[in-house]
Amino acid sequence: MIKNDAVFFITGASKGMGLEIAKEALQKGYRVAATARKPETIPEEVRNNERVFVLRLDLTNPDDIRHSVAAALDRFGGIDVLINNAGFGLLGYFEETSEALIRRQFETNFFGTLNLTRAVLPVMRAQKSGYIVTTSSTSGIKAVEGDSVYAATKFALEGWMEGLSMELAPYGIQCMILEPGAFRTNFFREGSSFVFSDLKIDAYNGRRERLHAHFVEWDGKQDGDPVKLARNLIRVLQDKEPPFRLLLSKSAYPAVDAYYVKRYAEFKKWRDVTVDTDFEEQSESVPQSRK
Repeated sequence: MIKNDAVFFITGASKGMGLEIAKEALQKGYRVAATARKPETIPEEVRNNERVFVLRLDLTNPDDIRHSVAAALDRFGGIDVLINNAGFGLLGYFEETSEALIRRQFETNFFGTLNLTRAVLPVMRAQKSGYIVTTSSTSGIKAVEGDSVYAATKFALEGWMEGLSMELAPYGIQCMILEPGAFRTNFFREGSSFVFSDLKIDAYNGRRERLHAHFVEWDGKQDGDPVKLARNLIRVLQDKEPPFRLLLSKSAYPAVDAYYVKRYAEFKKWRDVTVDTDFEEQSESVPQSRK
């Protein structure tokens, strides 16, 4: 359960889920370090709140990470809830995606998140309390066609967070993974929060165009309401026993449920092969005595 005067440090607070989480935290009376690559794009209703400290933070810039954490500590004296929200989507077919673009995806979504968390952890260990909340995705549970690289970053975050939660529990620090489905942010607005693959291979002609159209046509039609996501996240953080994983999407629920049912059925079906892989104990032959 977060304390009444908790300090939130939120990445990607200029739009989408990050912005709504910042607004909801302020509405509940908390203090907020709101960060963004372009802090001037954070709406005035947030920037002008006396409990907000706006900071520039590009997750791929180590100097930005050090400066923003130090500045937040100087202003508020601590950080109680780290919301690892910033990132972008890289969509398209893997074979048509350059290594440079894949590395950029991982540098932002994965390594940037790790580096910021590393900078905040000494503060939380000294406090003997804190929450690390990292935004994954339903794509961190199950990949879909056209998001193999994006899903890889989310799968990586989920594995890291699962191990991290065990490492930090002795220091009173809790971890939570958010697994949102499709929310009505600008995620599917190309050039804003997602980038499409940068190479073209003839074998993908036709499929590429249909895939691209599928993603961009979804913009503004997603089922999820980011205001409700923020409201429910704060409610869960105020609970005495918050979950480690929090799935957030009514429409994603049946898809995720079906995925786990299918995966477990496959696991059970091939059990005999799974268990038939260990060394066999060899019984020692007892030599017969000679008469």
